[in-house]
Amino acid sequence: MANYVLVHGAWGGAQTWGRVPAMLEALGHKVLVATLPGLGSRQDELHPGITLSDHIDDVRDQIGKVGFERFILAGHSYGGMVITGLASQLGRTIDAICYVDAFWPDNDQSLWDITGEFEHKWYIDSQRHRPGLVAPIGAIDFTMVAGSVGYHPLLTLTEALVLSGDEQTIPRKSYIFATGYEPSPFPRFAEKAKALGVDYHETGTDHFVMQNDPELTTKVLLQLARPAES
Repeated sequence: MANYVLVHGAWGGAQTWGRVPAMLEALGHKVLVATLPGLGSRQDELHPGITLSDHIDDVRDQIGKVGFERFILAGHSYGGMVITGLASQLGRTIDAICYVDAFWPDNDQSLWDITGEFEHKWYIDSQRHRPGLVAPIGAIDFTMVAGSVGYHPLLTLTEALVLSGDEQTIPRKSYIFATGYEPSPFPRFAEKAKALGVDYHETGTDHFVMQNDPELTTKVLLQLARPAES
């Protein structure tokens, strides 16, 4: 049986993984669904000073507390930034990594660096009256949903990752691309996945792949736990 660490994206929380954790656990696997500081059920911790490094370090602490010595790592959307940082730190203990319609940065890149004018304008304009706290993209008159959807700390979007190279030691990688999400910043990362020859999948859902295609998401994660074919 495998250990899984699942990391959610911006603005939401662990609930965005939908039925996937339960589906994995029903097959006997162990699952840590991490919740990032300031988001989801941890909204009471939100403040403008939270950085990408804070998110990475906190998930690393969560992994340590559950005692996973080896695991499969997956991240959705902004969670791709977090899992890339974790891969740089813990790559030699990670059996596989999966990007679920997620950002996949290279060395010395921030999320700001790998998004465009539309996202940049939103990040800046939406936090004018709440400095350092960004509203969900497209939510013009946003109201927080307690314990579920809230504001996101701006500094996590502007901090660049400095990669160690250990992320390259992870033997198996996969990418799931949502073709039904428009406009999407993720086609470039789908192309990156294809160019690198990693295990690549597409689904016609919107951005919340795990909720709207849990069967494919679970299938891809399970495949990463199987021995590689020689």
